[in-house]
Amino acid sequence: MKKDIHPKNYRFVVFKDMSNDYSFLTRSTAVSKEKIKWEDGKEYPLVKLEISHTSHPFFTGKQKLVDSAGRVDKFRSKYKKHIKDNKS
Repeated sequence: MKKDIHPKNYRFVVFKDMSNDYSFLTRSTAVSKEKIKWEDGKEYPLVKLEISHTSHPFFTGKQKLVDSAGRVDKFRSKYKKHIKDNKS
């Protein structure tokens, strides 16, 4: 194994899934400007996530549409003609 290839600045960080407000505390090197007070009363850096294991369809078994940038609408408008042809 190569020496000194792993970062040395691991610290506790809170990751928060913004789609369902699920949060978890783990060690990471992720950079964040925000902080949050955790259940133990201490303050930790906060990293916001769009999706985690509690909201991802693979883990939940439920199909859930996450459209944070209007990508689905762009796709539908672009391929509107083809979508109508397939429905009939």
